[in-house]
Amino acid sequence: MNATPSGSPPLIPYPDWASNVAGDCANGLSTVYRIKADKCDRLWVLDTGTVGIGNTTQQLCPYALNIFDLKTNRKLRRYELRPEDTNPNTFIANIAIDMGRSCEDTFAYMSDELGYGLIAYSFEQNKSWRFAHSFFFPDPLRGDFNVAGLNFQWGEEGIFGMSLSPIQADGFRTMYFSPLASHREFMVSTKVLRDEAGVEESFHQFQYLKERGPNAHTTSRVMSESGLQLFNLIDQNAVGCWHSSLPYSPEYHGIVDRDDVELVFPADVKIDEEDNVWVISDRMPVFLIAELDYSDVNFRIFSAPLSTLVSGTVCDVQPSFPRAGAVQPKFGENDLATFPGTTLVPTGYTQPISYTPTSYAPTTAPVTKYASPAYDSPASPVYTTQQFPTTAKAYHFNKYHGVEYQTHGNGQGNYHHGGHDHGHHGGHHYWNGAANRKQDSWKQYFY
Repeated sequence: MNATPSGSPPLIPYPDWASNVAGDCANGLSTVYRIKADKCDRLWVLDTGTVGIGNTTQQLCPYALNIFDLKTNRKLRRYELRPEDTNPNTFIANIAIDMGRSCEDTFAYMSDELGYGLIAYSFEQNKSWRFAHSFFFPDPLRGDFNVAGLNFQWGEEGIFGMSLSPIQADGFRTMYFSPLASHREFMVSTKVLRDEAGVEESFHQFQYLKERGPNAHTTSRVMSESGLQLFNLIDQNAVGCWHSSLPYSPEYHGIVDRDDVELVFPADVKIDEEDNVWVISDRMPVFLIAELDYSDVNFRIFSAPLSTLVSGTVCDVQPSFPRAGAVQPKFGENDLATFPGTTLVPTGYTQPISYTPTSYAPTTAPVTKYASPAYDSPASPVYTTQQFPTTAKAYHFNKYHGVEYQTHGNGQGNYHHGGHDHGHHGGHHYWNGAANRKQDSWKQYFY
């Protein structure tokens, strides 16, 4: 960055060009959708092995996890998924890394968005297995999307974003997840996912939570070591938050930032070891459904301190006791155990220290942060210098806002290239935080 006055430096292939040759299955990377770095200085790279878009998609290589040593930039391992881990509809769009007692005791969880499965991989055993569950399927009532003035349908999108809690009292984490075509959150203990023998007998170990609210589709989420979850809200050009010591309901969800120009499709969210938040935005639906203006800035990287972003939101919680894990409803009311206060804990989960949720009352009354942004037509300032092409257009009625928008393309809105390209490149930003904008004195732009 220091050597690039424009603030938009050329991107460097990782680890080198020779390792980024499509179709070189043993040595190269074809199409990488998600990466995760862990505390053992390893980079986990999920390669779909596909090239192309829509009907031109080719599966050049099997799905594979590539694990690099960040100290040497050398590949430690490449693991190809077993045939039993996938099906003809498979598109694996995300990974979560679960570190246990050592670097060897690490698991990767991969969400099969279009094949509706969850794949667990043990680094120690160098082995994988696949879970199936109805919670991995899309909600048929939540397949309509509205992003930056574009209305489209992604009704087939199943399990996508995942986040992992800190290690709980029982020595395991809680995984939170949701399908893309859904507003509802689900959860399961990693004790279940780490046990290959539980693949056939774990249905009732998965639990459902409440919906986030309207316009609450999300593809990416992450949870801090203090139990604070951040998640992208792609319909709202925003990043949301929730603290896992509070009930999972819309009144306890906040918005840490919203920007109708720079946060159009905030594709991925991460928190580093110093509690800095990183977000990449890429205007992906415009790329798929309309047409990007490459003279404009389309890809951005943002960074800001986590504490600054959540300050003043309902998520700004400071626990006064060791975390006992998230406390959430299970399948039905009959399975709920009541602890002191008004919080419900799923049967089988423990809470060693009682507490009263009212001790976490925010400084301002909780409010639901999900009012839909009022979009103008695509020629509005939503895209600054960007205009839609004057070629053939399809007109979509946006039922949420009662106006018509123009989109370029065939008008169907269900574009696939072995799944969706939810991850891209970009420049670097320090960005505003909280629903009420932070001061711009610490906001820097690098395009």
